[in-house]
This record gives sequence, structure tokens and C-alpha cells, in this order.
Amino acid sequence: MNHKTWQKVRFYMIACLIAVIVMVPFFWMVSTSFKSKGALMALPIQWIPAQPTTAAYEKVFSRFPFLRAIFNSLFITVTYTAITVLSASMAAFAFTKIRFPGANAVLNLYLASMMIPTQVTLIPLFVVMNHLKMINTYPSVILPAMFRAFGIFMLVQQMRSIPDDFVEAARIDGASMFRIFRTVILPLCGSSIATLTITTFMESWNDYLWPLLMLTDKNKMTLTLALNSLNGQYGTEYNVLMAGSLISMIPIIIVYICAQKNFKQGVMAGGVKA
Repeated sequence: MNHKTWQKVRFYMIACLIAVIVMVPFFWMVSTSFKSKGALMALPIQWIPAQPTTAAYEKVFSRFPFLRAIFNSLFITVTYTAITVLSASMAAFAFTKIRFPGANAVLNLYLASMMIPTQVTLIPLFVVMNHLKMINTYPSVILPAMFRAFGIFMLVQQMRSIPDDFVEAARIDGASMFRIFRTVILPLCGSSIATLTITTFMESWNDYLWPLLMLTDKNKMTLTLALNSLNGQYGTEYNVLMAGSLISMIPIIIVYICAQKNFKQGVMAGGVKA
């Protein structure tokens, strides 16, 4: 075995070892969710349940309106993601392809807001939502999606790499700015938009603090709030907690699998300044 082949073998061995280590907690979560309460503390540890049961999943749906929480999370997350992608792409298009005075200054000022910690803006946002009488409503959780500096930053880098000749050619053919944006710019930013969609979906789906402040009605709570309620009332029933956690992971896994081809390209494109 030559040196180059040995390096490849060593690389794959280390990669497989890391993958196994990373997958151990996930496997333990799956195993625990199918255990009965008495088998949780059994010694020696049962990595594969001797008597698998779905009782933990039945308890998840019986102790909290979990189906309603799943619907709430899906509705809020999908709407939040759609608004973020639409508003960020339109803003990035305006900053890069529409010439107006002070564009760079406005963009720099907008991007400077990324340095402000999210926790600092929670109280002002809460006061605004309270004055608008939007507390305990879906829009109060969704509307902040209209102002996503990170999304604009990512798409600006991608759109700057698109030659202005494409825009000029479409304009000569009589296309409006909205049609240029829809048929020329967006298709060329597919990888960055896919990356922004995945990251925004994951952030919104896993968000806990902002929905906790805005939503008080049990029937409007998201999945993260539902999981927290299980943790508070049934903290010793780890099989119930693991079952609920697994259910909450399914949408994120599906979204990532569907868009993983464009994810790496989008990260690279968004991080390169043209």
C-alpha cells in the first residue's frame, strides 16, 4: 500500500469514527423513545430495547395538543421563511442592480445592525407589538422576518457576481424591473436562496425565546414551547421527551435532504465578495 492510498484509508477511517461518535446521541434518542419507563434505568444499558413500545409517542399526543403545535410551527416557519427570502432577495436586488443615491451607505447601515445582539431588541419589539395589539397572534412572531440583515448580506454577495449586462439586455428587450428580478436574477441565485431558505427554516423552527414572549394561548404555541412544557411537567420521563424531540426533527431533516445539493454552493457563493 503506497503512501497516497494509506492517506485515503486513514482519512475515511477517521471520518467513519467521527460519524459514529456523532450518531451515538441520535441513536440513543431513538432507542430511548421506544423504551418503557421501567427500561430507562435498566442495567446493563439496553441500546436496543428488549420490548420496544410506542407508549411514549402516545403520551406526547395525549398530554399536549401536539398536532396543533406541529401545525402552528409549520405555519409560522413556512410563512417566516417565505417572507424572509422574498424581502431579502428584493432588497438585495435593489442594492445591487438599481442605482439610487446613498445605496452603499444604506446597505452598510443596514448590515451594521447584524452586530446588535438579538436580546437587546426583544424589549423594544415587545413594546411595539404590544402597542399594535398583536400579542398572542401569529403575525407578532412572523413580522420580524421582514428585516433580516444576514439574508440581505448573503444575497448581495451573490447578486454582485451577476454581470449587469444581463439586466441591461433584458431591459432593452422591454422587460420591467420586476420581470428582470423574477426571470433573470432569481434563477441565477438559486444556490444562495436555497441556503438562506434552509438556515431560516431551521432558525425559525427551533426558535424558542421570541414565541415564548409573544404566544400565551396553548392552542397557538409552537413545537418548541410544547416540548418545554413536557420537560417541565414530566422531566423524569425521558422517553416522552425523546419521542417529542424526534418528532420535532423530522421537518428539518426533510428540508435539508431536499435542498442539500444547493446548500454547499450557496454557502460558498454567499461568502465570496465579488
